[in-house]
Amino acid sequence: MSWLCGTVPRTMSEKTVISPVNIEARKELGIKAGDTVRVTQKIQEKGKTRLQLFEGLVLTVKHGTEAGASFTVRKVASGVGVEKTFPLYSPMIDKIEIVKRTKVRRAKLYYIREKAAKEIRRAMRNAFMLGRATESDTEEKERLARETEEVEKKKQEEEAKAAEEAAKKEEEAKTEEKQEEEKTEEPAAEEEPKEEEK
Repeated sequence: MSWLCGTVPRTMSEKTVISPVNIEARKELGIKAGDTVRVTQKIQEKGKTRLQLFEGLVLTVKHGTEAGASFTVRKVASGVGVEKTFPLYSPMIDKIEIVKRTKVRRAKLYYIREKAAKEIRRAMRNAFMLGRATESDTEEKERLARETEEVEKKKQEEEAKAAEEAAKKEEEAKTEEKQEEEKTEEPAAEEEPKEEEK
C-alpha cells in the first residue's frame, strides 16, 4: 500500500552505489564552461593500459552532476581543433584537474569554434596577401639539394664553355700561324721562277 502512495520502502532508500570512481570528489570539482582542465584518460592497447593527457577549454557541461553528466573539452593540436566529450563519472577517466578558471557569461561556449575558424581564415588571408610560405624539413632539404645541383651544373657548363672557347682560340691561333707561314713561303717561291726566266 505504501508503494502506491508514493513513499519509498526502507529497502530501496538504503541502497548503496558501488562504483570504482569517487563520485563525491567528482561532484565537488564543479566543472564549468570556461575552465581549462587536464583530463587523464586510461587507454587500453594490446592488453596494456596507459594514461593519456588531454588538456583544453571546457565548452559545455551537460546534465550537471547527475549520473549521465558529461563535459566537452576543446584544444588546438598542431593547428587543428580537437574536441572530446567525457562522461563525468567514467571509470576510464583516472583524474580530472582544473588548471585555470575563467569567468564567462555563457553556459555553452560553442561560438569559440567559429571564432577560431575566423582567426585561422584571417591568418591565411594575411599570409596569402604577404606571399609567405612555409615548408617542411624534407622539402627544404630537397630544395637545397636541387639548388646545389643546379649550381654545380652551371659551373660545369661554364667550365665546358671556357674550355671550348680556349680550344677555338688555340685552333684560330694555329690557323693564323699556318697562314702567315704560307704567305712567307709563297713570295720566295714566286721569286725563283722569275730569276730562271731571265
